[in-house]
Amino acid sequence: MKLINKIKNNASLFVVAGVLFASCNKVPETPIPSVIPPNPASGISLSATITANADDSLFNRLVIRTGTQAVLNNTLNRYTVYVPNNAAMRNFVNAASGGLIPVASPDAVHSNFLNTILPIASAGGIVQYNISPQEVTSATITSLFPNFAYPSIVNPNPAASALLRLNNYPSKRSNGAWLNNIPLVPGIDVAAANGVIHHTAAVSTPPTSFLWSRINTDADMTYLRAAILRADSGTTSTPGTLNSANLQSVLSEFGPNLTVFAPTNAAFSATLTGAIYQGLVAQGFPAGAGTLATATALATATDANGPTVFRNPLLFSVLTAQAVKGIVVYHVLGDRAFSVNFPTTTTNIRTLLNSAVPPHPGLGITATFTGLGVTAITVKGLGNPSAFPVSVNPTPNPFGASDQHFVNGVLHKLNGVLLPQ
Repeated sequence: MKLINKIKNNASLFVVAGVLFASCNKVPETPIPSVIPPNPASGISLSATITANADDSLFNRLVIRTGTQAVLNNTLNRYTVYVPNNAAMRNFVNAASGGLIPVASPDAVHSNFLNTILPIASAGGIVQYNISPQEVTSATITSLFPNFAYPSIVNPNPAASALLRLNNYPSKRSNGAWLNNIPLVPGIDVAAANGVIHHTAAVSTPPTSFLWSRINTDADMTYLRAAILRADSGTTSTPGTLNSANLQSVLSEFGPNLTVFAPTNAAFSATLTGAIYQGLVAQGFPAGAGTLATATALATATDANGPTVFRNPLLFSVLTAQAVKGIVVYHVLGDRAFSVNFPTTTTNIRTLLNSAVPPHPGLGITATFTGLGVTAITVKGLGNPSAFPVSVNPTPNPFGASDQHFVNGVLHKLNGVLLPQ
């Protein structure tokens, strides 16, 4: 077993070293708010426009309950409001009530839930997250990759700064337009005196947790968690302070906007087993079932703290903090990207690894659309013989696997480990 300590970095999983992480705290620029006109605009306000539309009545209950009419009645400013229609609001109430209120219930029942049962803080967050303090018409929504960030009026931490805002991400392609990954429905560009209304097919709720909270608690991401902890060896993380050299910090703080492809436990286990087996054979262990059993035991061993492979001293010379960090950051894009933003033909997209290896081509990503939705996503690393599928299930956190929306990014669960060479 002493020979395991001498495994060379000839297995493709372990060849990346010297990775710097200094660029991971880049915050995408947000558009400059529209200039406030010197005089009130003519016509009826956004609030009055919403009130006048019978199909906006349930969302209007939230506007009224949260006292947001004053904002939307202010014709000195310009706003964009993303309004879920009544069908979307009924689906939201059904989910928010735990199924106790059927979708087909009378609107009065849904309205009562929105007026009296939904926590006021939740109602306020939804309304504010669906308002941008500038006018964004459909003509100005781009099809560029990645999603372009527009600020909402939600401040996630007023105590830290009065200027903080959560962003939302409108985008469009030839087959539709979206807010984040939620389709915009016919009825967009409803003009009002002080802005524009777009209607959405579902309720867009503000993210409230961070990427690390999902990775740290998901039973199918214990290998990814262990890899991040190994990568952070020798660095520190202080809650409330962003340390760009520490992955936990980057994944836990406000500021970064990332996309994480999170390999499953099965993917990590299989890749590690194969790489360790190759390394053992290269060191003179006989090819065959016995050596495979040794590799499997090393790759799959666990204790109360999760997988031990990244903490095994016998593998420290191979699974160095730099090498593991190189693998992890190869799974992270430096911009927030929802599934509907991914290209439909395979396109190379840069990752955080490019901060250390600028010429690297990044990841080959492909999305397949069926109608307005993405039904398949594949991601290929340069060192992988073929692409791996994302588990497409956009159910909101913590149950979904794709388009998992967090304060500091988006997570997509991936059925493979991406190899940079």
